[in-house]
Amino acid sequence: SPCPRFGMRRSSGGAGELGTLASMGPSFTLLLMTLAHCLCPASPCITCDPFVVAALKILEQNYLPDHLAPEHHENVMKRVQAAVEDFKNLPLNQDTYVGAVDEDTLEQASWSFLKDLKRITDSDVKGELFVKELFWMLRLQKDVFATLAMRFQKEERRVEVPQMEDMVLDCQLSWHHASEGLTDYSFYRVWGNSSETLLSKGKEPYMTKIMVSPEDAGNYRCELGTINSGPATIIHFRVIVLPKRTTEERPAPNIITQEEETPEQVHGEFLEPVISSNDHLKPPRYVKHHFLLLLILGFIILAIIIFAV
Repeated sequence: SPCPRFGMRRSSGGAGELGTLASMGPSFTLLLMTLAHCLCPASPCITCDPFVVAALKILEQNYLPDHLAPEHHENVMKRVQAAVEDFKNLPLNQDTYVGAVDEDTLEQASWSFLKDLKRITDSDVKGELFVKELFWMLRLQKDVFATLAMRFQKEERRVEVPQMEDMVLDCQLSWHHASEGLTDYSFYRVWGNSSETLLSKGKEPYMTKIMVSPEDAGNYRCELGTINSGPATIIHFRVIVLPKRTTEERPAPNIITQEEETPEQVHGEFLEPVISSNDHLKPPRYVKHHFLLLLILGFIILAIIIFAV
């Protein structure tokens, strides 16, 4: 199956990093190629997390020589390569669809990978026990990566909008504009029997429904298509239509929250009233007079002190 597509990541490479790569052994070079293909953003713009690259380099060149017999080094690194390559074999069925993940999700996966790898090297474990620990960690990290990707992909966003105001569903992610091979955004109304009605399709990542009514409450789904394979992004929305505003106030944007499976909740910010410089309160006239009187008295006292000296 094809590798999942990922958000864009900036490269921190340079001449020094190229020299480092050139000094690596052939098994590690193959491992990096696998990492680039399966853990990093989609081709052709591929850059690996430099911390992951550095940690695996240290594992091969610094940790293995003192913790594993030399005759096993090549075999272990080949197995590591195969295990990392297997990260791409994630479930792609309807219930656990894994397509694109954003950069934050990718960073969470990298951090989890590095934390577990550091735990192994800090334990100073050697020989057969080290090999068992290493591949058990790789197996667990594949599950962690799949869970993070699925959590991002299947998240449900709660959208609250008052009755008779406009609802905006936003399907855009930060990496979309920098990716190739993407097609159209499609927005669907999802009904109770799991059937769907296509509401709009096009290049715009937003769908607006003006003057919502209670009938507009329910489930929606947006999908960003690709040229050669399945969707790059799927986002689910649960729309809650609130009672109509009873007081005269400036409309606020949709309040969007995420369900428990997402790392954090996101709330729309209410717009603050704009106050011009002419609207600031002017000090009363008696305050000005009082201030001038104090200023004059201060000068008089200062003059008396100077002449007295």
